[in-house]
Amino acid sequence: MIPLFLDCDPGIDDALALGWLFCQDDVEILGLAASGGNVSTDQVVTNTLGWLQLAGRDGIPVHPGAQHPLAGVSEYAEETHGDTGAGYAQLPAGGNTADALSAAEAWVRAAHAHPGELIGVVTGPSTNLALALDLEPRLPQLLKRLFIMGGAFNYRGNTRPTTEWNISYDPEAAKAVLDAFGEATHLPVIGPIEATEAVALTRARLEQMLAGPANPQWSAWLTQLAEALRFYFEFHESDGHGYLAHVHDPYVTAAAILWARGQPESSSPAEGADADSSAHQTHGIIPWAQKTERAAVDVELTGTLTRGETVADWLGRWGRVPNAEIIRSLDAEAFLDHLTNTLRKGPV
Repeated sequence: MIPLFLDCDPGIDDALALGWLFCQDDVEILGLAASGGNVSTDQVVTNTLGWLQLAGRDGIPVHPGAQHPLAGVSEYAEETHGDTGAGYAQLPAGGNTADALSAAEAWVRAAHAHPGELIGVVTGPSTNLALALDLEPRLPQLLKRLFIMGGAFNYRGNTRPTTEWNISYDPEAAKAVLDAFGEATHLPVIGPIEATEAVALTRARLEQMLAGPANPQWSAWLTQLAEALRFYFEFHESDGHGYLAHVHDPYVTAAAILWARGQPESSSPAEGADADSSAHQTHGIIPWAQKTERAAVDVELTGTLTRGETVADWLGRWGRVPNAEIIRSLDAEAFLDHLTNTLRKGPV
């Protein structure tokens, strides 16, 4: 089993990432940090519990994240994900409740429970992980590897002209995490929007996902996912991208798990797990990535026009050692085939 701790802010593409995880029978989800970002922390907690209840996965603990960024007031993204953060989806309420342990404390507990084995994935702001580093500075040595969805390197932003949402929401937290995890055995992997925007879900692919499941519960889950994605399609169309949805988070989440499967010390994938994927035995290569580069990365904190911008020193001008591996391009069609087949099949 691959131990995973996911820090997310559902959010529509976060829900897709959760759906993909529900279909993996060799992943032990130790906990979900529900991070404020797309909407308030309280609403993200509600959304996360709702997606779990709908899938029949109430046993996964949900840990409330920080209410606000490390420095400043929250700025949410209702125009992207809807007032509830779930688009048009109608999620159940009144089921399980959030765990009493905070997200930061849960990060530390998971790392201590599985030292050297834990895969950490951040698909929202880095606030909770930055707070966890204050509690346990050895986290970079305790995790097997950290995967981050965030950033825009020499690319237009999706929040402000040069910034990506997850980083822009809490730049101080992102900087603290990247500074600390540069000391990790395996450098953290960053999936920035110039790579992940290639993962563009269309109405046709969504219809393929909906066509498959015989399990009534999973069919109901996909129905609400489709309602969430309908809002996401409309937002992207209004933003000039066409009737589609850039689904960043499932790619970074799946890449993390398949990278862990491909490590020599890992056991073979469980029978039936991701049988359609060609990215199992990667042995150190980031799955579906066509090109990655290691570089020293920093986050702009004070620029009046560029606060929250991620900057990579591609030419080594700073004289710093690399602290991240950045995905520069990926085989989006191959991943979308994998995502479509996985969700159509549903949980094993």
